[in-house]
Formats: sequence, C-alpha cells, structure tokens
Amino acid sequence: MQKNINIKNKKARFEYEIIDTYVAGIVLAGTEIKSIRQGRASIAESFCEFNEKGELFVINMTVEEYTHATHFNHKPKSERKLLLNKQELRKLHKKVKSTGFTIVPLRLFVNDKGLAKMQIALAKGKKLYDKRETIKDRDNKRNLDRIKKSFR
Repeated sequence: MQKNINIKNKKARFEYEIIDTYVAGIVLAGTEIKSIRQGRASIAESFCEFNEKGELFVINMTVEEYTHATHFNHKPKSERKLLLNKQELRKLHKKVKSTGFTIVPLRLFVNDKGLAKMQIALAKGKKLYDKRETIKDRDNKRNLDRIKKSFR
C-alpha cells in the first residue's frame, strides 16, 4: 500500500482556465476507499454536476474494483457525492447556472487522517488559441531552462 496518494487530472489545467479551487470530501463505500488507498483510481475524464436537490456529484470517476473483496464490491463508474459547506455549494451552483463556468476535479488525495478528499475547481473552458499559447509558453520555458543549465 502506498503512503502518499495523489491522483491528478493533468488535462484539466490545459483544457480549462482555473478561476477558484475548493477541497471537498467524497462519500465512498468501504471497498472504494480501499481501492483509492492502493492508488487504483482515475479522474481523467470526470466532471462535476449538480442534481435537482442542489447536491454536487462527481461523474465518470473510475475507481477500480477492490481485488480482495467478495461479491459486495462497488461499481467502478458510479456517481459519488461531494461534501462541501452550504455556502460554497450555493455559490458554485449560482456561478455554474448563470455564467459559462464548469466544475472539474483537479486532484484526488488521501489526507493525514486517512480520508479521501478531492480538489475541485470552478473553471472556464479555454479557446483553441489559448491552448496554442499555453503550448508555446511551455516550450519557451523549457528552452530557456535548457539555455540556463548550459551556462552553469
């Protein structure tokens, strides 16, 4: 079992412009948390959505089945409820409903107490030219670091 669990959504920062971040708890079954503690989860294709009651759910998050479980195992791609304060939920719901914002998971981690937490972000989708600019900036930074390293 790994000590430090930190599962990232690498494409999120490339696809979206991050406005604000929050840390939310997740409602999980026993076999789900065991599987996450083994590092067998993915949030690459996942997103967050509100239901009709105003509760926030993460959708399309994959938590692989726990290998040592019996027939009481969980479904790998079920919806999982996120836990936030009422004020934060209201604020997020208002932003998502009125303007063109979306909520994307950035990182899934296990804190010091052993609880699974998810860092989510209020984000706005980038245009194609913004993505090209991001790639250009990343390449320029890499070349600059290479040049600095050669002078040392």
